[in-house]
Amino acid sequence: MLEFLSEKYTSLRNDAQLSNLIQNIAKSCQKISNLLDKGDLNNVLGKSENINIQGEVQAKLDIIANNIIINENNFIGSLAGLVSEEMDCFYKIPDNYKTGDYLLLFDPLDGSSNIDVNISVGTIFSILKVHRKIKNSKELISNDFLQPGINQIAAGYAIYGPQTSFVISLGNGVHSFILDKEEKRLVLTNESMKMPKDTNEFSINSSNSRYWDKFIYNYVQDCLRGSDGPLSKNYNMRWTGSMVADVHRIITRGGIFLYPWDSRNPNIPGKLRLMYEANPMSFIVEQAGGIASDGNKRILEILPNELHQRASVILGSSNEVNRLLDCYLNTY
Repeated sequence: MLEFLSEKYTSLRNDAQLSNLIQNIAKSCQKISNLLDKGDLNNVLGKSENINIQGEVQAKLDIIANNIIINENNFIGSLAGLVSEEMDCFYKIPDNYKTGDYLLLFDPLDGSSNIDVNISVGTIFSILKVHRKIKNSKELISNDFLQPGINQIAAGYAIYGPQTSFVISLGNGVHSFILDKEEKRLVLTNESMKMPKDTNEFSINSSNSRYWDKFIYNYVQDCLRGSDGPLSKNYNMRWTGSMVADVHRIITRGGIFLYPWDSRNPNIPGKLRLMYEANPMSFIVEQAGGIASDGNKRILEILPNELHQRASVILGSSNEVNRLLDCYLNTY
């Protein structure tokens, strides 16, 4: 994997810190994949007794995956700090380890409610650079992480399904690899993933329809009306409850993914976490030729004000996202 990326990106060849970080993130994902393969044979399924800062009961594997990523990356000299949706605050590099210029933000196990029923889950990550000189991790503060998504140096995800795929972008296209477990290496399968501009597939949790605003509700109803409705084509709906799985499918064959604001928590912009889910996935979607919006603006331009900020998410095939933004959000 690194051979291909180093050939494509001069910046990576000249930056040992970034190269080592990407390599170790990939190793982390391989370890998580191996754990998932064995399922309950390792007694790792089910819920823990812990509740994260989001108020959610953590799965055992949420905690294990979080610790794997920390332990694989905190000692390599590339990072000033790490933070994930499973941690109350950011993690400082221990004093006995060298610090680096980068920040790692991640969702260790996206879609973890699917683990026990053997449905695809994934790991999402985002890499930022510290924009000030810090001598050691004691000087690191939350504001160092609070950068808009356009500042991402790299973003990616692993999806643990029938195969383990590792997808990454460093800002010049999207590259996909498959984990060959016999050879213990990631093999390039798609040098430049491109999302189709048009689609007849949408992904949303329709059980929440009574809480949506009228714009999203009207759009989905028109999708359901198919060729008899104003959109003049028949749509399929797909929803797995794992953002990684749904967005990976959309990048591969086209579609639109929606996780909008709803009235259950009217003061919260949305459900998904901006820093660990929306930003990295939006970065990848845009690099694959798609669009990512919160309904009002480009997700990557949102300036975060807290580590666990949430966002409304509308992303996917460019023509379909534009149709929703132009014909619904701007006209109703």
